[in-house]
Amino acid sequence: MQDVADAAGVSLGTVSNVLNHPAKVSPATAERVREAISRLGFVRNDAARSLVSGSTKSVGMVLADIENSLFIDMAHGAQEAARAAGQHLLLANTACDMKLQDDYLDLFDESRVTGVLLAPMEDSTAGIARIRSHGRQVVLLNYAPRPGTCCSVLVNNEHVGYLAARHLIDTGRTRLAFVVAHDDYQPVRDRRRGVRAAVEEAGGGVTLEEIDSVGLTASHGHVVGRDLARRTSRDLPDGLIVVTDELANAIIHELHTVTGIRVPERVAIVGCENNRAAGAAAVPLTAVDMPGRMMGQEAIRLLMDEVSVGKQHRHATVVLEPELIVRASAPL
Repeated sequence: MQDVADAAGVSLGTVSNVLNHPAKVSPATAERVREAISRLGFVRNDAARSLVSGSTKSVGMVLADIENSLFIDMAHGAQEAARAAGQHLLLANTACDMKLQDDYLDLFDESRVTGVLLAPMEDSTAGIARIRSHGRQVVLLNYAPRPGTCCSVLVNNEHVGYLAARHLIDTGRTRLAFVVAHDDYQPVRDRRRGVRAAVEEAGGGVTLEEIDSVGLTASHGHVVGRDLARRTSRDLPDGLIVVTDELANAIIHELHTVTGIRVPERVAIVGCENNRAAGAAAVPLTAVDMPGRMMGQEAIRLLMDEVSVGKQHRHATVVLEPELIVRASAPL
């Protein structure tokens, strides 16, 4: 900065004002300083600035799985809201690896970000407590924190499962199966409760089988689809609730495309995410939509409120409701 000041023939304070408070500098002087910056190739050191201010104008966002479009939508919403708040969004993907998640939390903490948005798949209380103890605020997405831990933005995942099962029941399906794995993931547990609640509400005329898919990727869905295809007509469910859309689309491929078990004529299928691939599957997937973009926007709002209010801030939880999107895999 001193080199820039010398080259432009101004004081160090004037260079600082051009960078941080340009309205305080006349247009001609500001232009002279910017020309010197360009000529010298000066890039200001945000790390050094953060030592004075205690934070940068950046928000870190740590996502469990960037391949899932729900998390992509969260990032879009957070970026829009962060930009409106004068913040930049820094994005990290953990691929559902808790060690990697902790590494990114520490990286953003060391970078002195304004705060962190965290969308995990597992309990992250220890990591949250660690960086909050350093004065870094955290907002949790799609995972309910322990009481008093931090703010959070949730989708009513129990209602996600309920809507999916209730739709199949309302369209006349009576032999339901819930394809699910990783019950240690909080959203998965919540969806299971919703599915069971809808079946219980329907009474004895509707049965529920729970199929362990072992994992949540397409390869697991293909295995489930092939196993279902080997069943007799009597043992084949007439309606499937599938905990992720990636699983659901792979099952549709195995049943409908490979083995000729027609979807939805013989088996109707509902997914629980409405990700980008839902409408582009071999049979467009009926799915429960979760408002990811709004989740990201609300998370930034809560974070900036905590930053501005300080110790007077009270942690809040925002719960958003899902919506069923009906397509060809389970029509009305």
